[in-house]
Amino acid sequence: MNIQASYDRWLQKADPSLREALRAMDEAQKEDAFYRDLAFGTGRLRGVIGPGTNRMNVHTVGRASQGLADYVIRRFPEGKRSIAVSYDSRILSDAFARTAAGIFARNGIKAYIYPRLMPTPCLSYAVRALSCAAGIMVTASHNPAKYNGYKVYGPDGCQITTQAADEILREIQKLDVFDGVKAMDFEEGLRTGLISYIPDSIYTDFVEEVKKQSLLGDEAVDKNVAIVYSPLNGTGLHPVLRTLRESGYANVAVVKEQEQPDGHFPTCPYPNPEIREAMALGLAYAERLNADLLLATDPDCDRCGIAVRNAQGGYQLLTGNETGMLLLDYICSRRLALHRMPADPVLVKTIVTTDMGEKIAAHYGVQTVNVLTGFKFIGETIGRLEAQGRADRYIFGFEESYGYLSGTYVRDKDAVNAAFLICEMFAYYKARGVSLLEKLDELYRAYGYCLNTLHSYEFEGAAGFEKMQGIMASFRQGIREIGGRKVEKLLDYGPGLDGLPPSDVLKFYLSGGASAVVRPSGTEPKLKIYLSISAPDRGTAEAEEKALAAALQNCLN
Repeated sequence: MNIQASYDRWLQKADPSLREALRAMDEAQKEDAFYRDLAFGTGRLRGVIGPGTNRMNVHTVGRASQGLADYVIRRFPEGKRSIAVSYDSRILSDAFARTAAGIFARNGIKAYIYPRLMPTPCLSYAVRALSCAAGIMVTASHNPAKYNGYKVYGPDGCQITTQAADEILREIQKLDVFDGVKAMDFEEGLRTGLISYIPDSIYTDFVEEVKKQSLLGDEAVDKNVAIVYSPLNGTGLHPVLRTLRESGYANVAVVKEQEQPDGHFPTCPYPNPEIREAMALGLAYAERLNADLLLATDPDCDRCGIAVRNAQGGYQLLTGNETGMLLLDYICSRRLALHRMPADPVLVKTIVTTDMGEKIAAHYGVQTVNVLTGFKFIGETIGRLEAQGRADRYIFGFEESYGYLSGTYVRDKDAVNAAFLICEMFAYYKARGVSLLEKLDELYRAYGYCLNTLHSYEFEGAAGFEKMQGIMASFRQGIREIGGRKVEKLLDYGPGLDGLPPSDVLKFYLSGGASAVVRPSGTEPKLKIYLSISAPDRGTAEAEEKALAAALQNCLN
């Protein structure tokens, strides 16, 4: 790509709101903004907000939307051409959503858009409820404020398959970012009926489906659990509070500084419930209010993190794996107690999620299906079960990155569902004098201790992207040992493995009961390494994990 020529063209043709930022660019900023087109990786866009081909702006969003529109027109009959649209609290999310809706309308595709910001699972639900050909969610999930993104969903309410993503990418690549896009003003679309607001009844139906996931049956529990909740300035406030309060959990305090939507995330620079910094204000509220339970959801409300009081009176954050194991055990035990366990039940988890989940499932006679990283593959598995007329076999899906789903009403992770079930599980065990930490210790005693960690390494810009590719190539060349541990087996998912689509992922099985998964993020300039350590106790596992992580970091230099 000719960076200067592309820059000059944008300076001439870009939306006036972008030109001041264009003029202020130095040479390094120009290169990073124009050295490539923003990747449509794994069926989505995600990038820094700003002008340029490698940025999130009305033009890159418009080009992607036109490509999606062309795909829908080619693949779906006229009466089936509609697309659902939702957006989160991020900077320009509403503008990008309306831009996309206007482009769909101009192409003769009915656009349904929520009248206000809504979580990702609500988008997945609307696609299915409205029988849409596709859906888009404008979000960058848990990334810092400078990012935004655009996720595409298929008619099943699941993030699009690899095949569909490739087809849409080909349509996008045919288009000029300025001259190839046909657009309609959003207000004109509303007037002509080509754009309609999604009715509140759809949102209400979604909440009702979440509430149906309850597994209490006739069990009496005290729902006066003292809960602190933070939506991290995102979309979770209304659906999470509504679901909890309608289910009897009325003692909920909200973290005021993080209550209202705000794409700048002023108290939480990295709004990800996986990290302690994002939970800090919530933890302070929990301490002050003497809460039983802390919940936090990320900006598009598809991830949920929790903290609970420990024996010393402080608060302990649980990992995504730990919460997932607790939910899995609760769901299995309660389904059996209520005689609601289906024949041939299935747990679906990703390959980087704790293997201990498989041990718990096996104890209850539940089959485990392992899929590639990304909840879309869990959603696709539900779809395959549905096509066989056996969607009821699915009882739970989870991933280590704080994503959970216990029903088939949506096909993506759902933090509204997770928050509801976590509160129910907490209340159930509290009524029996058992804390979640005590229950977790019980699981470790039954199945053995397993420590799972994630390490992310950033590689910004063109040089960083090239370095990541070099690192993956060097790992593939045959590393024999890592940190003194022999590589006993290497799984390379690059060509496709075990019926899974090709993916740039490597899994090393190491001596001593350890494993390491290495993969570049499909949406961020990061290399991610997932470690799993089996050991007699937590202290030993932590020491061994620290040594292995240091050895792997040396491999990145």
